[in-house]
Amino acid sequence: MVKFNPDPGPTPDADLVDAMNRGDLGAFDELYDRHRDWVVRLAYRLTGSEHDALDVLQDTFAYLLRRAPTLQLHVKLTTFLYPAVKNLAMTVLRKRGQTVLSDAIIEQAAAAPAVASAASSRAELAAVLSTLSDEHREVVLMRFVDEMSIENIADALAVPIGTVKSRLHHAFAKLRTDPRTRRYFEP
Repeated sequence: MVKFNPDPGPTPDADLVDAMNRGDLGAFDELYDRHRDWVVRLAYRLTGSEHDALDVLQDTFAYLLRRAPTLQLHVKLTTFLYPAVKNLAMTVLRKRGQTVLSDAIIEQAAAAPAVASAASSRAELAAVLSTLSDEHREVVLMRFVDEMSIENIADALAVPIGTVKSRLHHAFAKLRTDPRTRRYFEP
């Protein structure tokens, strides 16, 4: 007996990319609608500017469209787009005369949606995150803010999985020794 499934669920990104490659602009629109908020959040975290984040959003999806009709998606679309968003954001920072993330941008990253009474906790978290190396901070934010898997982080950064695990391990080791965050690691 064949069962009827009235809602087959969303079309996988890889199928939408294939449709986009065949010229289906509706598939591109669906990918844009599905991933624009993620791109803007990441770009904002990297640039610290809403205006710049919107520019990065536009450039990111222009890049995706330019990759058609030959793009073959073998990873999650967010994993594929992460390096593009990061590179575009770093270009914006270089144009502003910055080469690395400022402490203000790190504080904004730590100020992810939360209640107002947690402002001091967010400021503490931002201060602690600023003590991590760029590589360690990046994997921590990718893992816990962007909710990327270790495998997706490795793909996005073009590093081995072991490198991602090592960076997370060293970041956590540092966070465990900081009195401001030690309590989060206690059983």
